[in-house]
Amino acid sequence: RLDNVWGVGGGQRPVKHLVKEMNLLLREYLLSGEVSEAEHCLRELEVPHFHHELVYEAVVMVLEGSGEGPVAMMVTLLKVLWETGLVTLDQMNRGFQRVYEELGDISLDVPLAHSLLERLVELCFDRGIITKALRDACP
Repeated sequence: RLDNVWGVGGGQRPVKHLVKEMNLLLREYLLSGEVSEAEHCLRELEVPHFHHELVYEAVVMVLEGSGEGPVAMMVTLLKVLWETGLVTLDQMNRGFQRVYEELGDISLDVPLAHSLLERLVELCFDRGIITKALRDACP
């Protein structure tokens, strides 16, 4: 049971390494568009308790990116991860809440972050990825 919760070897790696791996996974996904490969890479990391970090990094990547392509792609990825159960409701909420809390700092680098986040949150809500409560909590 513990292996299912914490992963067999993933919990032994430093957080910085895991964050770096998740960023690489997301960048590769944006280049290739292969959802199944991104899903496979996330499973290989063996850190199901840390999947909220992927949600956080995905949303920040969308805010810092440009164009509609990354927005649609990340919504698709989050939808698949949500439907397969790789990202739980709690992890989805934690990832988005962290972005909400850091939006002031993110806005310093990305002046349009508020409107981009609002659009992303609305898309995620429309696709059934996030709850109404989480949508309404968006700053």
